[in-house]
Amino acid sequence: MSLLSPDRQRAAGSAPDASGEAVDAIAAELLGLLHRNAPAEEFAARLARVEALPDALQRKTGLVELVRMAMALRHRLEVHEQRERGMLAVIESAQDLSSRLDLSELLQAIVRRARHLMGSQLCWLTIYDAASGEFQVVVADGAISDRTGKMTAARSLGVAGVVMSTRLPFFTPDYLHDNRFVHDPALDDTFRAEGVAALVGAPLMCDDNVIGLLFVADRYHRTHTALNVSILCTLATHAAVAINNAKAFAESKAALAHADLARRELERHVRDVQGAAEAHEQLTSLLAQGASLGALCQSVAQLLDGSVLVLDEAFQVIGRGRAAGYAGTAADAYAPHDAHSAELAAALRESRRAGRSAVAYAEGDELCRVIAVLGGNDVLGAVLLFRHEDLREVSLRTFERSSSVIGIVLLSQERVEAGKSREVSALLRTLVSPRQDEPAVTRDRAERFGLDLSQPVSLLLVEMAEPRPGFWARRLRAGVPLLADHVLDEIDGVLAVVCGATRAQDVLAQIAAFARRELGDAYRGVLSRPVRSPAEMPALYAALRRALSVLGRLGMRGSIVGQNEMALYSVLFETHDQGSLNAFLDATIGALLAHDRKRGSELTSTLLAYFDCNQNAKTTALRMNIHVNTVRQRLATIEELIGHWGSASRALEIHMALRLWSIGTLI
Repeated sequence: MSLLSPDRQRAAGSAPDASGEAVDAIAAELLGLLHRNAPAEEFAARLARVEALPDALQRKTGLVELVRMAMALRHRLEVHEQRERGMLAVIESAQDLSSRLDLSELLQAIVRRARHLMGSQLCWLTIYDAASGEFQVVVADGAISDRTGKMTAARSLGVAGVVMSTRLPFFTPDYLHDNRFVHDPALDDTFRAEGVAALVGAPLMCDDNVIGLLFVADRYHRTHTALNVSILCTLATHAAVAINNAKAFAESKAALAHADLARRELERHVRDVQGAAEAHEQLTSLLAQGASLGALCQSVAQLLDGSVLVLDEAFQVIGRGRAAGYAGTAADAYAPHDAHSAELAAALRESRRAGRSAVAYAEGDELCRVIAVLGGNDVLGAVLLFRHEDLREVSLRTFERSSSVIGIVLLSQERVEAGKSREVSALLRTLVSPRQDEPAVTRDRAERFGLDLSQPVSLLLVEMAEPRPGFWARRLRAGVPLLADHVLDEIDGVLAVVCGATRAQDVLAQIAAFARRELGDAYRGVLSRPVRSPAEMPALYAALRRALSVLGRLGMRGSIVGQNEMALYSVLFETHDQGSLNAFLDATIGALLAHDRKRGSELTSTLLAYFDCNQNAKTTALRMNIHVNTVRQRLATIEELIGHWGSASRALEIHMALRLWSIGTLI
């Protein structure tokens, strides 16, 4: 019912008591409006009607004041209600800080709450990125443009610049036309696309530093009360606390993870050290018990969970072991001269230089680590470890210590072998020494090894590449079934063999086959003519050493020649180097050699056969299986190339050059 209907207006104007009744009615109606929380528009309508009453109406002024008091009361109630809502929002936000751990969810809740509380159409929160020097949007609510959630703002532009400099909230009713700050064109374009007009921003403070900004915006011009701005600042503070807590939680979590990692690493290190101590004790115990090389290999393989190979100086496998359950196959596939030989040799050189193990190569999913086994200044061999992954530091030390234990075993074996061959070595040195023992004593010592010095014997000397000849002597004694009547050992850096003259060719064939198999062409040797007395051995040994020297100057490799072929040349050329020998050959028969290389002819071999057949053309033809006229034609061509050889001195010179050339073709 409206205030003062026309009938009541007339009654109020005709009787004083009626005015009192009207006031009571108005008061009752205003109380009803307040009770049902009527909107401000209804109070404004009542005020307009009261003000429209006739001025003659008694107590009109009191009625107007009464309506205005009711409107003021309604406003105070509304403000109180807003404050209650703000307090509830702050309380809820504080509760979220203690109940939510997920930062993104917490910031999203703060943004939604701020937008709802402020009655705004848009709200977003930015965090300052020190690396880029920009504020970046992390949460947005109410946006209609995708660009809004991806906004970035420089710290010196827009509202962000004002808030960063003052550290206070900032409000603008019309952002795009506000000239109190420097505009960012890209940000302005985003706000135009979003339709932003009014905007208020509050700083997220942490230790007097702005770490972010909380914004609410509307698509129309509006103002915000101090209460609203204060609540927005409180929510911004909550967001700052949340971000700082999340950062502290992340740091605490990282520190805890680091501490846990350090604890696990310490536990692992303790286990490794304990395992290394147990491994050292186990290897030492095996060594003290006189365990075999195979038992040591198996123990090391089990300790390091892999496959182990022990190689000798020639890269031959002399011991192996495999851990139970290890399924790798690279150790089984190892061969002394396979595709990984160069890598293995390089790793061994590095191991010997550094005194540590080195990774040699990878085979499939397995890694081969190698360490040289040293005995004094000599390399006794190598230990190879195959695993699916490389060793940790403590296990690596265990592997390297195992090489020392294996080295002791190899040295022990070498000493045992040296003890067995000591008498053989002494016998050989006695035979080739100018100061020999009594012949009867020497014969008795030789007979113990099945060598009969009363019969003719032959001496064989072989120069070999690394490892040293003593190693190859042990290999020959251990693995090659030589004939019984022989003795062999290293003497002055060469392999020396003394055997019965009747078996010399058989021994030569066996040793040559062994050398080709193990060394390729990295050897050369000389077999002596038979001698009847041990007294001839010292001179024979000296002659063979000279022959070896000449063969070296000739560059001969991969062959063993007879002493008779080398005797004359050993005397004539033992002081010449390879360059002077080549110069002699070039000056004497160089034209023949050049002609044969260019034409593919056989003039040089024909002339050698001609001289060997006492310069008889028919005998030469029979030896070479060609017609005698072919021999004569070749001899004519030869004479045109090197001149006449009718004189004895010229023939001897050419014959010697041809014989040297023929020895050189054995290379």
